[in-house]
Amino acid sequence: MAYRKLGRKADQRKAILRSLTTGLLENGRIVTTEARAKEVQSIVERLISSAVKEADNFESKQVKVSKVPVDSKGRKLTVVVTSKNGRKFTKFADRVTSTELVRVDKPSRLAARKRASEWVYKTKNANGEENRVVNKLFDEIGPKYKDRKGGYTRIYKTGTRRGDAASMAILELA
Repeated sequence: MAYRKLGRKADQRKAILRSLTTGLLENGRIVTTEARAKEVQSIVERLISSAVKEADNFESKQVKVSKVPVDSKGRKLTVVVTSKNGRKFTKFADRVTSTELVRVDKPSRLAARKRASEWVYKTKNANGEENRVVNKLFDEIGPKYKDRKGGYTRIYKTGTRRGDAASMAILELA
C-alpha cells in the first residue's frame, strides 16, 4: 500500500503513524494535520475491520491454574520458615491450584492481534500500569462496531494551525 510521505523518512513516518494510531485507539480522538489524519484513518479502519471480523472467534475453556496467593495489594504472600540448622528465612507461600474459565483465541484471531500489535505501541497510564490497547481494540472497539460495514472513524476539519498554516483536523472514532 502506498502511503503519503508526510515529509519524513520511512522510520520517522512509521513512528508518527504508530503513535497517532495508538493515541486514537486509546483515547478515542486525536488532533493532528489533515494529511496525517487521513493516513491514520486508513490504518485504524483496517485494524477495526479485522477486530470486527474476529469479534466472536474465541472459545472458553476450563484450565487448571497454579499460582502463589496474593494479598489485597497484589503482592505475593510470604511465610517465615525455620531451616534444619535453626535459621529463619522468608519464602513465598505454597502455590494453590484451582480451575478457572479462560478465554482462548482461535488461530485467526491470534494472528489478527499480532498484526494489530505491529501498529500499536505499548503505553502506560499515570500509575505506571501498562495499557492494553490491542485488548481494548479486540474486546471493546471491535464488538461495538460489529453491526457496521465500515466508516468506523470520522474527520472534522478545524482550520489552519497558527505557526505554519497547516490544515488541522480532529480524527475520532465514530
